[in-house]
Amino acid sequence: MSDMNNTLDDIQTSGSLGEKAEIFQSGEGNVTGFPRPAPLLPPNAQKTRTTLCEGNRSNKEGEESLASTVPNPFPELIPSTVSSLVSECLLPWTKSSVTQVIKVYNEDNTSRAVEVPSDITARDICQLFVLKNHCIDDHSWTLFEHLSHLGIERTIEDHESIMEVLSGWGMDTDSRLYFRKNYAKYEFFKKPLEFFPDHMVSISSETNGMMNHSQLIQTFLNSSTCPEIHGYLHAKEQGRKSWKKFYFVLRRSGLYFSNKGTSKEPRHLQFIAEFSDSDVYTLLSAKKLHGAPTDFGFCVKSAKCSSARDLKLLCVDDEQTRTCWVTAMRLLKYGMQLYQNFIQPYQKQKASPMRSISENSLVAMDFSGQKSRVIENPSEALSVAVEEGLSWRRKSCHRLSSHGSPSASQSSTSNIALHLAQPWFHSKLSRDEAHRIITQQGLIDGVFLLRDSQSNPKTFVLSLCHMQRIKHFQILPVDDEGELFYSLDEGHTRFTDLIQLVEFYQLNRGVLPCKLKHHCARIAL
Repeated sequence: MSDMNNTLDDIQTSGSLGEKAEIFQSGEGNVTGFPRPAPLLPPNAQKTRTTLCEGNRSNKEGEESLASTVPNPFPELIPSTVSSLVSECLLPWTKSSVTQVIKVYNEDNTSRAVEVPSDITARDICQLFVLKNHCIDDHSWTLFEHLSHLGIERTIEDHESIMEVLSGWGMDTDSRLYFRKNYAKYEFFKKPLEFFPDHMVSISSETNGMMNHSQLIQTFLNSSTCPEIHGYLHAKEQGRKSWKKFYFVLRRSGLYFSNKGTSKEPRHLQFIAEFSDSDVYTLLSAKKLHGAPTDFGFCVKSAKCSSARDLKLLCVDDEQTRTCWVTAMRLLKYGMQLYQNFIQPYQKQKASPMRSISENSLVAMDFSGQKSRVIENPSEALSVAVEEGLSWRRKSCHRLSSHGSPSASQSSTSNIALHLAQPWFHSKLSRDEAHRIITQQGLIDGVFLLRDSQSNPKTFVLSLCHMQRIKHFQILPVDDEGELFYSLDEGHTRFTDLIQLVEFYQLNRGVLPCKLKHHCARIAL
């Protein structure tokens, strides 16, 4: 975490990056896609400003009637000539009279159609569905562009205009927008070392030096310098089914391959693609659809590309290498805009903190004795809170079971009823489906889900991502004198239900390679 803070501090305070960040913080860099509220003007400028607004605004009857329904709340403070400007601030969507109906799909292929303004962005749509479905907005919800006829998919960046994305789709193609989590979307800002291995990154040739990882993201965002990504890639030959292995180099000017070993001399580098009008996609079934040597495929697709023959198809030997190439191409294409997308939610949180003064004044109390007392020791307060949670869970189990002392089977039934409603439990999910869901929602440490075991109906499985690899741990039931417990370590650490197990491993690594951090969630649109 300290490396993350140092890296982000360098980005915000250094040279040209600091200037760009100031522009963004001052409101110059609007990435939401909504109209910016007009400023209140001095009396001597009201007439001129009003005339300009009338000349620039489209005179739609529906727009005028909707805006006029908002009364002037403070007539003594705001003149009537300025009240129309206030109406635009209160109803920002009314300024855009053009709307369009779009369809968004969930992971289970259910869909929902919504009517949105023409200038809406990907972040706006994600926030719309988060509010409609009462989800927790942890800034990981993402829109994906899914092109089934090409077998490719990409993350739509938060600032991108959805209508511009849709305009590139053909009328007879099966193209969709998917709404799901992507925990890895901005993880490279926090842990650049995990995304850019040393052997693949070096400083560009004109600076003549090796890259310092503490300044890696900063140099990606800085227009004057650029790290160089290099390594071997499998490339599909144009118009053929065969794949060949070449040494590739990614620079700010574009993607190149060397026709002579690992030589980087200009006469040996052949241009492949540049990213001003192109995007990078991942291949969904590289082996099956394109005959690739591995399933870790990606491609570069230009805006004018309409068929699979026009794609620049590439693949690598492992997931970490693919993540490195794809992330570097995103950074080279969008640069500082990606960093603005990353910090924008945190800036809003600082501007409008969620906790109120009354919430900050809450204290832990102990009412077990004859007199109440304030619990000043944080450790004691935490232990009391945990004990109250366990007591509530035991009472819930008792209510769900029949009268009298519950048997082992009754206790098991009540425990299942408790965890079935948890967002991290995915019930009857196969191993391959669990692997697919975790891969889609981000291969970063701590992404997990729980599911029923397919091989043993009486057990459960914890699927967990660590070091960009997915591992599966069996949760075994332990019967101790008629009481049923669950354990990951053959009974050494026991839990009364799966909720207690998950909460424990969210705080303690135990026998797992890392703590449980991000649960895979699926919602019904």
